[in-house]
Amino acid sequence: MGRLLLRWIKAITLPAACALVVAFFAWHTINGDRGLEAQERRAAEIITARAELTRSQQERDALERRVRGLRGDRIDADQLDERARSLLNFVGRDEIIVPVGPPRR
Repeated sequence: MGRLLLRWIKAITLPAACALVVAFFAWHTINGDRGLEAQERRAAEIITARAELTRSQQERDALERRVRGLRGDRIDADQLDERARSLLNFVGRDEIIVPVGPPRR
């Protein structure tokens, strides 16, 4: 009886070890650091990062246009006037100021 059990253990050990190795690699193929799920997460992160990049580039371009309008010999008069009034809190002679109270909650 002992020899039969020993023979059965020897016969099952190699296939069981191979099955464990295959299971290990199969699990890491799906769930590992570079597995299928991680690849999907990275793809979603790339899409989010590209959207953020596009938004940042548009914001930068808008700021560059505003700066170009305030530089050098081609100053945009409307933009300069708007900026000066907001910074210095000035109004023109022909303008009327309408005081507005704080917003109601």
